[in-house]
Amino acid sequence: MNIAMVRSGEMEAAVVTGPGAMQIERHPLPAPGKGQVRVRLEGCGVCASNLTPWAGPDWMKFPTEPGGLGHEGWGVIDAVGDGVEDLAVGDRVAALSYHSYATHDVAEANAVVKLPPELAGMPFPGEPLGCAMNIFKRAEISAGQTVAIVGIGFLGALLTQLTVAAGARVIAIARRPFALQLAADLGAAETIAMHDHWQIIEQVKALTDGQFCDCVIEAVGKQWPLDLAAELTRERGRLVIAGYHQDGPRQINMQMWNWRGLDVINAHERDPAIYIQGIRDAVAAVMEGRLNPAPLYTHRYALTDLDKALNATRDRPDGFMKALVVYP
Repeated sequence: MNIAMVRSGEMEAAVVTGPGAMQIERHPLPAPGKGQVRVRLEGCGVCASNLTPWAGPDWMKFPTEPGGLGHEGWGVIDAVGDGVEDLAVGDRVAALSYHSYATHDVAEANAVVKLPPELAGMPFPGEPLGCAMNIFKRAEISAGQTVAIVGIGFLGALLTQLTVAAGARVIAIARRPFALQLAADLGAAETIAMHDHWQIIEQVKALTDGQFCDCVIEAVGKQWPLDLAAELTRERGRLVIAGYHQDGPRQINMQMWNWRGLDVINAHERDPAIYIQGIRDAVAAVMEGRLNPAPLYTHRYALTDLDKALNATRDRPDGFMKALVVYP
């Protein structure tokens, strides 16, 4: 980060100017208001939910606000507004804020989580880590269950770790050989290539003595994986929808869902308080060794290369799992 720039009261922020186009701009440092803190960001994770705005659909308005779309930031508090009592300048935090493709962002004091000294130097994109914890909680997974995870991206890999740590048997289903090997390394008992719908069903049926899975987590966000996930869920089983479905309506086989008596859980949260609790739970899980996201941060970019980070998140080159934009 340019210290002289900060001393002059400015920050750098990415602005998306059109479909697939961005630029870095300088803007005045935002001042925290009552009950807010300003965070000097160390970095921000890149979320797949950015990809639709990045592509420039008809409803998208350009340019974005400075730092807009970025919501997975972490860093160090460098200014505190009136009425903030439990946070101080110098505290390292994960923040639930929404302009974090920038060197600084302002967050509500109740929307940040302190990071313990043991995590010093470790990237901590709190929002997706908290999301994984909340999905895992909603899935109600316990020891001895058989759990299929459809889609081994960053979220699916985190859920694989948590499920294995809970003592459940994981069947990991993914398109990329790299992701399948990663799932095996993380403790998945079985891995299946996501190529042929009916072959996958037959494989899972054989692996479960014809009963299918106690819980299936769909972590892709597309029609076919959702169809597949339902087929793999046993009678009275739990189908957990963790994938972010951002491209419109879905069709489901309601006859099968009815017949099997599935419990269907849409595991996305919108309550900020629940998100923040999820981030706290993620901190605890990392400290306890149940969660280790570090190997999943496969690609790192400077803020000036945010476009490359977004394109890599879209194109998913071999070995890609999660992109971070990091600020020196």
